[in-house]
Amino acid sequence: MSVHPPSSFSNTFAEFFAGIGLMRLGLEQAGWKIMFANDIDPVKQKIYLNHFKDKQNHFQLGDIHELLSQEIPTVTLATASFPCTDLSLAGRREGLTGKNSSAYWGFVKVLKEMENRKPRIVLLENVEGFLTSNGGKDFKEALLALNELGYAVDAFIVDASKFVPQSRVRLFVVGKRIATSNNVVNSPQLSFYQSEVRPQKLADFILSNPDINWSIRQLGGLPKRSNTLIDIVDDTANDSAEWWNEDRVLYLLEQTYERHRNIIESAKSRDEYSYFTAFRRVRNGKSMAEIRSDGIAGCLRTPKGGSARQILLKVGFGEIKIRLLSPRECARLMGADDYLIASSTNEALFGFGDAVCVPVVKWIAEHYLNPLVNELNSKLQLVESQYGSYEYSTISSGI
Repeated sequence: MSVHPPSSFSNTFAEFFAGIGLMRLGLEQAGWKIMFANDIDPVKQKIYLNHFKDKQNHFQLGDIHELLSQEIPTVTLATASFPCTDLSLAGRREGLTGKNSSAYWGFVKVLKEMENRKPRIVLLENVEGFLTSNGGKDFKEALLALNELGYAVDAFIVDASKFVPQSRVRLFVVGKRIATSNNVVNSPQLSFYQSEVRPQKLADFILSNPDINWSIRQLGGLPKRSNTLIDIVDDTANDSAEWWNEDRVLYLLEQTYERHRNIIESAKSRDEYSYFTAFRRVRNGKSMAEIRSDGIAGCLRTPKGGSARQILLKVGFGEIKIRLLSPRECARLMGADDYLIASSTNEALFGFGDAVCVPVVKWIAEHYLNPLVNELNSKLQLVESQYGSYEYSTISSGI
């Protein structure tokens, strides 16, 4: 039996490794419609369902390796923010064979089993370390797996600090089921593709791997962020119990590098408040507090240990006040200002620390995904006008 394609490709998507749904928020702001969501974590599911009041519950809890392809609706886009644990410096660099990051192969399995219903587009998101994990072998293996499924691939890197006051560098991959030859230019200069979203190390990877089926798309410049840390902090009263006591403040300051302590002391004498953030890190076997004073927060992390909680310093008028970042502040740093938070502090921090930045996703959708869908639909209309009725297999190989 012939399987005919739709008259157009709609802006519908399935969200794998959905977490608390920030990928969904960004896509919805750019006109996309959720059809399916999956995650293995029941706490994230609880947070997700508490915020999204869908009439139809499309969130399926469970291991992606055990998903059945017939349970997944036909969509234009599939997203996968798969676990970064084994790809980041914070992990053990076990790569795509690691206990957590190997979930990527579950995603590949789902796509393969969908056969002719495979989404036209896939969007991967992970830490920048994915590019260099196992000397680049993991990244290459992941892209070749998409090639085998019929996807030509593109890659770019975006730092959320272009949108929100948080340093959060992430690597994105777009896979496109289009009939295309490898469009990598054989240039003697490895920096040929270098740009704001493709730094030299990524540009070099692209040109050093011509056996990967690439489909590189030009992307415009990223926006210039208009807010700073002071714009996202809660208005916490100076006498609030959230602020640390004097002994705890002194203990943190004693862990601070001298150059950072000098910055704090200088700000203390001003007749205005300055806001800094800090993380505790072990340096040479000693716990140190590293202060960030450039108006943006460090990258949010999941609170698996005490050192993972980001610290806020409010300094000025002769005072140094210190507390932990609140869940609402973390939501703002992820561009999810109005997200409904009804879970415990640790649950909320885990959800936001393990998510994607909403305005980054919106930008990718508006500047990459939406134009791509429009082009697919234009080609579809052209084929229809020339050939009339056709089989899905024909359109799959021709667009």
